[in-house]
Amino acid sequence: MAPAVFIENLKKCYGSVEAVKDVSFQVQPGEIFGLLGPNGAGKTTTLRALCTLITPDAGKIEVSGISAIANPRNARRRLGYVAQEVALDKMLTGRELLQLQAALYHLPKTAIAPRIDAVFKLLDLQEYADKKTGTYSGGIRKRLDLAAGLLHSPDVLVLDEPTVGLDIESRFIVWEFLRKLREAGTTVLITSHYLEEVDALADRVAIIDRGVVIATGTPSELKDRVGGDRITLRIREFSPPEEARKAEELLRSLPFVQEIIINNAQGNSLNLVVTPEHGVMNNIQETLSQAGLPVFGIAQSRPSLDDVYLAATGRTLLDAELAAAGTRDPKAEKKQNMR
Repeated sequence: MAPAVFIENLKKCYGSVEAVKDVSFQVQPGEIFGLLGPNGAGKTTTLRALCTLITPDAGKIEVSGISAIANPRNARRRLGYVAQEVALDKMLTGRELLQLQAALYHLPKTAIAPRIDAVFKLLDLQEYADKKTGTYSGGIRKRLDLAAGLLHSPDVLVLDEPTVGLDIESRFIVWEFLRKLREAGTTVLITSHYLEEVDALADRVAIIDRGVVIATGTPSELKDRVGGDRITLRIREFSPPEEARKAEELLRSLPFVQEIIINNAQGNSLNLVVTPEHGVMNNIQETLSQAGLPVFGIAQSRPSLDDVYLAATGRTLLDAELAAAGTRDPKAEKKQNMR
């Protein structure tokens, strides 16, 4: 059986900007696959290329064995795409919007009404069907957007940041709906920078950073590869670099310490991977105290997807988000969006 989605050596540039440098991954039929990474990592560009909205500069894209580059129309029939930004005509009712969507996909006239009723029921939208979308809350608007993406019964539902901007209750409703879709056999590909979302939903994950896939596997596999417990340590709230390096040198001599990364973006805090054993925290604090180094804060936890990202890149996803926000060029973004 062909993969539901097959992407190999994908590349896309906007002028001198490499939005996607080298992205490869496969999504198997009937799974939820998460594409995780910070804003600006290349997630949305990858999805837009998959959904035939842009043409890549190089690479291979297939949907259920059909080339999305050579046969975009056939590939498009097998895809449902829900963009990050919800774009609904506020003057249309939910039913009218789906009728328009059905016409765009050339659904048989006899199938349109039953199919619209089915997706309204699936997403618990019956009471909103004949109300104008301008009266919908954010969560209801997102659910109608999902309904539009599912109307033509696609093999693969592609979701770009499906819960961004939603409240907790609406996010959980969307999560439960996606799990039901998977149980019914629909393949789901989502992008997100919410760690807990991908961890809770995805059967497998690809982590993308600066246009390159840096890790692929199940959430458990990725976390197991990092190994050990995590300890986040701050000598001071904002430690001098030389003090952080001194602490690193001292702690590397401890037998249970597997790895140490100094996180410059977070006040030169130290991120340790340690073998889980009794007394680890006390031993670390005693070692530093004997050397005259204070401990501003220390915490221990099990590995997370953020630890996977940290181990691969030397920074957390939050650090990457902040860096992207600080270096973003509004003029360049405007030019890119106009392409």
